[in-house]
Amino acid sequence: MPPGRIILIAWIVYAFAFTLALARRAPASNKSGKRPRGLGDQLRILVIGATGGTGRELVRQALAQGHQVTAFVRNPQKLKIEHSNLRVIQGNVLDYDTVEPAVRGQGAVLSALGHKRFLGPSNILSQGTRNILRAMQNTQVPRFICESSLGVGDTVGRLGLPATLLFVPLILPFYIWDRVRQEKLIEESSLDWVIVRPAILTNGPARGDYRHGPKVGSYILPTYVSRADVAGFMLKQLHDDTYLGSAPGICY
Repeated sequence: MPPGRIILIAWIVYAFAFTLALARRAPASNKSGKRPRGLGDQLRILVIGATGGTGRELVRQALAQGHQVTAFVRNPQKLKIEHSNLRVIQGNVLDYDTVEPAVRGQGAVLSALGHKRFLGPSNILSQGTRNILRAMQNTQVPRFICESSLGVGDTVGRLGLPATLLFVPLILPFYIWDRVRQEKLIEESSLDWVIVRPAILTNGPARGDYRHGPKVGSYILPTYVSRADVAGFMLKQLHDDTYLGSAPGICY
């Protein structure tokens, strides 16, 4: 057998084995019915990862909805948003001593935590989330909305065949594996939580015609969704208990 064919077969076996390793059963719903603390529909919310693509959309849309927003960032100069209801706190999600003061007094926390350290083992997502969860439990902040990704847990393969066979196992294996650890920590917490799993993210405008739920995405074709629509969907989870204790996907 030609060496090229052997390499191809080996790669396909590896890709499918990696995909199966990411698979987990859907989390059991854990609805406690606690409502976020705030003044009516206007809440005090903390946005983690506020300088990322989804994070900036969360800040912009939350402010437009009248929320009092705290943006937790490593570099405040990257946020470039000013508003009377916006407070910016500099910190590092891996440093618990900077996380707890930011969490204290909030009605809910929304995380768009991410990074670009793709080429080696990393625990930024899981360890950062561990600190967030600990701070929320210690300060009695009830609701956590976290951005993750399709292709994790019971949505393995739903980013489309190119991502399943090439992009995820070649470029993102460490990143996605840390997403698995992150989700497991959230599922095991006592908080009210929703894990939002978007398809491939784009910088397009909000369309509002996205699909959401436990079985969105495609095993064959790549699916997409804008960061603006993901942020809008995440903010809806502040008052909507439909997906409490579960991990809906979202895509067009």
